[in-house]
Amino acid sequence: MRFTLLSAAALIALAPLATAQAQVTRIQSNPKGLILDGADVQAGTDIFYLSGQLASPVDPTKTFDQVKSIEDLGDTKTQTISTFNQIKKILEARGYAMSDIIKLTQFVVADPKLGKMDFAGVNEGFKQFFKTAENPNTVARSTVQVAALAGPYFLIEIEAIAAKKR
Repeated sequence: MRFTLLSAAALIALAPLATAQAQVTRIQSNPKGLILDGADVQAGTDIFYLSGQLASPVDPTKTFDQVKSIEDLGDTKTQTISTFNQIKKILEARGYAMSDIIKLTQFVVADPKLGKMDFAGVNEGFKQFFKTAENPNTVARSTVQVAALAGPYFLIEIEAIAAKKR
């Protein structure tokens, strides 16, 4: 009887730990897939909604006023990497990591050189931040081709939702 009471007390004491660790569940039916099917976020989880972010000029000494061509921002892959670096910086300032991202929406303009959205370039940039040694997680994701973004030379804008246990 004494053993049973101690065991029950131990389980009750450990229950909050198990709950805290299971607040975000990533669902992926194909483990080799690039993205998740979805993410289940339980109550009690901190969530951060990040507005759409754009690439910075390739030349860090240039301001946005000095951007006069797509080459000043780079191709789709280059802009994707730049945008994810901006997202990473914002997340870290708020106490989040890239591994906390659960959902991305990517708005992509057709690359004038290709005449269509450079989906391969988007994915090449994406792969540098997700399912890596540094960040083994991936995300639920939507990618949409749009007619234009905030400036004429931007090829991608990315918004993110990050979630982490409290």
